[in-house]
Amino acid sequence: MKVAYEGIGHLTVTFPNNSAVAGQVCKLSTQGKCEKCSDGDIFCGVVEEVTPAGAAVQLQGFVKLNYTGAIPYAGYTKLSSNGAGGVKTDTNGREYLVVRYDSAKKTVIIKL
Repeated sequence: MKVAYEGIGHLTVTFPNNSAVAGQVCKLSTQGKCEKCSDGDIFCGVVEEVTPAGAAVQLQGFVKLNYTGAIPYAGYTKLSSNGAGGVKTDTNGREYLVVRYDSAKKTVIIKL
């Protein structure tokens, strides 16, 4: 049996886009626009697509992301943006459920 997380609890919302990039974590500006995260930022979701109309952002569900630094082991782990579109473990970050990591590929699957 193959373990799969795709589609479970998935919720996508479209926001006006300021600087967000598809495939990367993002945050919202004080004006409610989607923005690229800097290193250490708390992220609200992952940008699925950017169009002239805005940015489609996944706010809930499971997502696979790149990580840098220490391995985000399975369980509840505090994460923040790594400034390069992915995540990193961070004691000042927000807590997410990590369900799988791949230390060779430097990827992690988390529940938003």
